[in-house]
Amino acid sequence: MKTKIFRVKGKLLDIDKTKPFTRELKATKEEDVKEQLLSEFGSKHRLNRSQIIFEDISEITADEVTDPVVRDLI
Repeated sequence: MKTKIFRVKGKLLDIDKTKPFTRELKATKEEDVKEQLLSEFGSKHRLNRSQIIFEDISEITADEVTDPVVRDLI
């Protein structure tokens, strides 16, 4: 399977405020990206899955990548 690059935009609903986020990840399908971010944010920020809202998940080209870690993986 060929891996794709996804850009994910969304919000983290904390107790006192909302924090926006944008992440770029490599994965084979959109569901893998969602599961990886749910796991990561739940572990690092102690958030429930209902507190993580995905607004936009889009596939991007290698030229559009801004994250240096993802760029090195290409």
